[in-house]
Amino acid sequence: MSSDKNAVFPRKIRSYVTRGGRISKSQQRAFDELSDRYCIPFTPQCVDFSIFFGRTFRENAGPDIIIEVGFGMGIATAKIAQNNPKNYYICIEVFKAGIGKLLSEIRDRNLRNVRIIAHDASEVFLQMAPDASLSGIHVFFPDPWPKKRHHKRRLIKPPFLNLACAKLKPGGYFYAVSDWDSYAAEILAACNHEELLTNPYKTSGNGGYALPISWRPRTRFEEKGMNLNHAIREIFFIKI
Repeated sequence: MSSDKNAVFPRKIRSYVTRGGRISKSQQRAFDELSDRYCIPFTPQCVDFSIFFGRTFRENAGPDIIIEVGFGMGIATAKIAQNNPKNYYICIEVFKAGIGKLLSEIRDRNLRNVRIIAHDASEVFLQMAPDASLSGIHVFFPDPWPKKRHHKRRLIKPPFLNLACAKLKPGGYFYAVSDWDSYAAEILAACNHEELLTNPYKTSGNGGYALPISWRPRTRFEEKGMNLNHAIREIFFIKI
């Protein structure tokens, strides 16, 4: 990224660290066989995401386009997409095992409304996503980077949030979930200070956090957090 002090991200700090990691044979097979069909190459220019869903989808009037950042193994992603076939889901992940797993879910569930971008989310929002084009943004259980010296790597901070919200349509939503109290509080505070957002749960009696939203399936990371007796914090804001 540019070192210009006026840049959105003047000094690039990754919110993830890529490692070799393990990938199963089935995940590798799905990646090899399906990535050309369902993965979108990153390009440093704005694109109409609907063109990646084929002619039938382009003929639909006003489809909702939703970006999910960091889908993990993609099980919850696939369930949401299956239950909402009229929406388009652009799913961002950098880890090959998770991409392979979601590709297998796309195949097994015969999903036509999911595409994957294997790239840094901040660059996708900055360079690919048109302004006021999204109906929703999901960030479920982002890496909390629990050590204090690593907090700078946390994804959801004011510059990223402002950029992401610029891509939402008026009435679109930003939905984050975390089981890490300090990170959840940081996200909530950032959303409260974002002029483009309003909190429909401000007076819910839950400290500004959203009440559980029924259409979001439980994730593997959520189950791990619950096993550790972590509170699940939901943050749901609407763009003005």
